Amino acid sequence: MFKRTLTLGLILFLTVYVSKLLIVMFKNMDLAEFKPVATIFLLDISASNRNLQQDQEKLILRISKRLDSEDHALIYIVSEDAYNIYNGNPHKLPQIKEAMNKRGAFDSKSYGTAYGLALKKAVGDALRYEEKGYRPAIVILGDLENEGDIKKQINWNTLPTNIKNTKKYIPDLTLAFLYAHPQKLDNIRQTLLPVIDEKHLIMASEENVDLAVRKFMEAVGR
Repeated sequence: MFKRTLTLGLILFLTVYVSKLLIVMFKNMDLAEFKPVATIFLLDISASNRNLQQDQEKLILRISKRLDSEDHALIYIVSEDAYNIYNGNPHKLPQIKEAMNKRGAFDSKSYGTAYGLALKKAVGDALRYEEKGYRPAIVILGDLENEGDIKKQINWNTLPTNIKNTKKYIPDLTLAFLYAHPQKLDNIRQTLLPVIDEKHLIMASEENVDLAVRKFMEAVGR
């Protein structure tokens, strides 16, 4: 009888102790920390980037797969013009792949790299999704070569000021430049680090993309 009472008492004590630990653990968990991510991909389909495009499309699918089902994905193609080809759930990989296959084909009649126009549209999207409670991120996949209409290209002299102003409204904005030549990436680093911290400025040439993806997922909380 004494042993049974002792055993029941010990079980009751352990149950209460474990319950208290669980309560403390859940109190320390900030459930409000979860914030959906809006990832905006800019995919270069110009001739100069043609050899890298297939790998870049695979990377879009890879990142999309690792995002949460409550996140959002947008894809723009960048050539002579820049326009959206996908806007929806990042886990709908067949639809994303179909959109890239259908709209990402090289057009010999289309000449140019409208990175500036694409980035302007992406920032506009980022501002809208920030207002909706998302954490915006812009991923630029391309060699960053300047071709075609100069008005549609990135103005690197004004970009730092534009990003600085954007961060007033989107403090956690993440920018990723992937697949460009290391020399171009170094210029980006020198240009943008004064206005955006290193955690949220992700850069990688073709050889270092895997590491950049890990850093990107950490930056957006995934």
